[in-house]
Amino acid sequence: MHYFRSLKQDGESRQIVSWAMYDWANSAYATVVIAGFFPIFFKQYWGADLSAVESTYQLGIANAISSLVIMVFAPLLGAIADRGSARKKFLLFFALMGIVMSGGLFFIEQGAWALAAIIYILASIGFMGGNLFYDALIVRVAPQEKFDLVSALGYGLGYLGGGILFSGMVAMTLWPSAFGLDDASEAVRVSFICVALWWGLFSIPLLLFVKEPEAARNESSWQIVCGGWRQLRQTLHEIRQLKVVVLFLLAYWLYIDGVGTIVRMAVDYGLSIGFDSNSLIVALLITQFVGFPAAIVFGKLGQRYGAKTGIFIAIGVYIGITVWASVIEKEIEFYGLAIMIGLVQGGIQSLSRSLYARLIPADKAAEFFGFYNMLGKFAAVVGPLMMGWIAVATDSHRLAVLSLLILFVAGAVLLWFVDDKARQPLKVNH
Repeated sequence: MHYFRSLKQDGESRQIVSWAMYDWANSAYATVVIAGFFPIFFKQYWGADLSAVESTYQLGIANAISSLVIMVFAPLLGAIADRGSARKKFLLFFALMGIVMSGGLFFIEQGAWALAAIIYILASIGFMGGNLFYDALIVRVAPQEKFDLVSALGYGLGYLGGGILFSGMVAMTLWPSAFGLDDASEAVRVSFICVALWWGLFSIPLLLFVKEPEAARNESSWQIVCGGWRQLRQTLHEIRQLKVVVLFLLAYWLYIDGVGTIVRMAVDYGLSIGFDSNSLIVALLITQFVGFPAAIVFGKLGQRYGAKTGIFIAIGVYIGITVWASVIEKEIEFYGLAIMIGLVQGGIQSLSRSLYARLIPADKAAEFFGFYNMLGKFAAVVGPLMMGWIAVATDSHRLAVLSLLILFVAGAVLLWFVDDKARQPLKVNH
């Protein structure tokens, strides 16, 4: 309760909680689809005729394409949204895309791995595109001194909400007859519909209660697009002068590559080295429920010792996770990895978001978060492709996962030189 009291001030708590509830909403997709059922279903149902190495490669390609699309368009979309005060409108568009495509996975027949990959790509574009504008809205719902706590609240609720829904979906796949379903395959397909409904329902508070100022200019849609393009070019010139922002973005690009790749490829990796799919699902559930309190703790840690210190701690743990993952032999060890990931995954994401929010001007938040998300998604292009390529070239999934060490170490080195006291002035309009 003390945590929530620390967020409340002058009626701002409703906006904060409504904003954070979008994490609760779309984490259903991140947990149930991206990290959970899609990799398993892709390998064992839609891509059953593919070899283990080939399915890993195709999954990596699908993740890379969706990330590449967001990487290319995120900065321009952010600039347009800033100029037209349209962050919520863009969020709604991408959320609807993700929701519809998530539900669409239900209708794909067995063996149709190419169609499944296409629908997954579109759903992931919706998920990641929505996150761009969701992240940018943090400067509208909270004052700077509460960024760490508010960002952590979002990730914490995301882990809890995703874990709750995922638990129900796992129960449905284990005992399908109790839910009136024929078998586990039908249960997994129904889970995609459940994700769409969950995502849509819990997005409503943000759309209703998070306020966004009206556009300062009375412009047509075409003028807003052209103005956004001009603003993007101006920001590209300005951002080169903001050395601390550039340095942080490069560091973030590297270490978040490792984080995102682990999220997307962990289940595929476990399947490829011979672990049972049910054991991997249990491990994911462990990560979700450990992640909820751990993200909150990291928020307090960032507030007390600084977000940069908290990120360093998380990177150190991820280095240990990567080394251990490359040598594990027993499924019980996978559970240990799940606990360790749960302890730091939400923390490194939430503190990265809050640290970056401090370094940028609030009146260009969506545009600057466009660059933030661009680099984060470009990392998700490199990581899965690197793992897929190394797995094919060496026929070793263990060497593939060990390659992630390069990204964590290089990211930590660059982060060391980021002066987190060199902050840009924030013009926050509540």
